[in-house]
Amino acid sequence: MKKAKEILQRSDCPISYTLDFFGDKWTLLILRDMMFDGKTSYGEFLQSKEKIATNILADRLGALESNGFVSKTVSPENKSKFVYTLTEKGIALLPVILEMTIWGSKFSPAGGNKELLKVLKSDKEKTIKDFTKLLKKRIQA
Repeated sequence: MKKAKEILQRSDCPISYTLDFFGDKWTLLILRDMMFDGKTSYGEFLQSKEKIATNILADRLGALESNGFVSKTVSPENKSKFVYTLTEKGIALLPVILEMTIWGSKFSPAGGNKELLKVLKSDKEKTIKDFTKLLKKRIQA
């Protein structure tokens, strides 16, 4: 089995460090699916509209796990499958992903999730707190 990539710090720049890990779209889309769609299994991630390849999905899930953004456990329903859950470190990315959602919705022809954008516009801080609370409940379940 191939070892998941580790984050190598090339400089003291936090933007450089962040891009070394999140500079590829698949990692962020997996996190999006976990945060907003409640996806937890390999099969659920494969069903996303973006059509991630199986080898890339396996690599990114391994990297997310080995770098502490998600935890992987055996599914209680099916011992031959795994369940992926966000960790505190993964949940801490919620504000970043929501800001990307706001920015992307301004320039994307599709415009994004209208309901989410409405609550973000109404009270961004409360929305972040509410989502964070929900995601932390999933950890405890």
